[in-house]
Amino acid sequence: MSNEHIFIVDDDAGIRDAIRMLSEAAGLRARTFPSAESFLADPVPKRGCVIADVRMPGMNGLELQEEIGRRHPQLPVIIITGHADIPLAVHAMKAGAVDFLEKPFDGARLMESVRRATEMGSKTRSRKEESRTARRLLDHLSQRERSVLDRLVQGQPNKIVAHELGISPRTVEIHRAHIMLKMDASNLADLVRAVLLAQNA
Repeated sequence: MSNEHIFIVDDDAGIRDAIRMLSEAAGLRARTFPSAESFLADPVPKRGCVIADVRMPGMNGLELQEEIGRRHPQLPVIIITGHADIPLAVHAMKAGAVDFLEKPFDGARLMESVRRATEMGSKTRSRKEESRTARRLLDHLSQRERSVLDRLVQGQPNKIVAHELGISPRTVEIHRAHIMLKMDASNLADLVRAVLLAQNA
């Protein structure tokens, strides 16, 4: 990674600084930008990976991802999202984002995603294996669990899922806990990523 950087694009200075410190603590070089526009105007060669927030004033994270795809197609993107932005994050991953992280995100998880993004050379092979693993895990879900999962992945809150399926919110929570366990997931972002991977298996 001699010429590579972690490019952090977020209008929240606190988030930018936190990710920069995490990156530098892991021995990675980081550059921060308060907007998508400032990142795109930066003349430094773009090698490494981009971490971008979905919601920013001006150009948002999805629009930035599309522009990066045009200008720097070899530059992987990781999307940061709030819970309400899960459908947008799903769209980002379908458009080629390496991963997305739901706020508040875990530092170790972030660095794992960064390492995966910066190892794109061997990623095709590992992605296929991840897809097969995700497919196997999904196959262990019951039909009701899959129905719950499909709605969670769409960003629906527990109450809406409960209403659509004719069950109580508490039952949705129980199903969700079982799904997390079966899918070996620690958060909703893990679940969404697994579903998208399984679709490519």
